[in-house]
Amino acid sequence: MTAPTATERLQLTVISAGTSDPSSTRLLADRIDSRAAALEALRGDTVTVSVIELRELAADIASALTTQLITPKLKQAITVLSQADGIVACTPVYQAGPSGLFTSFFQVLDNDLLIGRPVVLAATAGTARHALVADDQMRPLFAFLRTMAAPTSVFAAPEDWSDPALAKRVDRAALELVLLMESGFARAIRDESWQRYQHEYGSAGGAETAIDLDTDLMRLATGGSAG
Repeated sequence: MTAPTATERLQLTVISAGTSDPSSTRLLADRIDSRAAALEALRGDTVTVSVIELRELAADIASALTTQLITPKLKQAITVLSQADGIVACTPVYQAGPSGLFTSFFQVLDNDLLIGRPVVLAATAGTARHALVADDQMRPLFAFLRTMAAPTSVFAAPEDWSDPALAKRVDRAALELVLLMESGFARAIRDESWQRYQHEYGSAGGAETAIDLDTDLMRLATGGSAG
């Protein structure tokens, strides 16, 4: 499948794990998505931005982790995420790592949901000592989910908000995200190479069902007999 054309509206989803309102985490995410939208407008395309505030889903995420049940509210957020051409994932840093709310959300997602999706990794913290959290701890998580994490991650401590270097990092990350979204890589993977991935039954939001059920193992699993 070809990359999105200039007349196509791209979908950008922001995931913010900030717990306060207003939140520095949401502020950083908004800087990135606003810059990406502005860059895309200069290139002749439009971007629709959707925001998933994880603090509003905390109880739903906890329920999914403990009962495996997905509430309608959480399902709606996952549906929005599944339709994204690009993602900005931003978390506060607690105890030298991404917040538990942030990591828990991605732990309840289907492992196949985000294959090939472009993602900008971003984090905020109260001290610059945590500047490597995005690359050291967030990047492996998104590698496991098989996303296309942008080369530039964005981190902001209190002293960074007035530093022109933050704007430069935001601009660089936003451009990388725009180029990755325009490439249509995730769509091409789904259209041309989806069967080359090893999927779980019913994965990718229920889309992956091309599994041979007529095997000895599957017959035993469903109460039948082998052979």
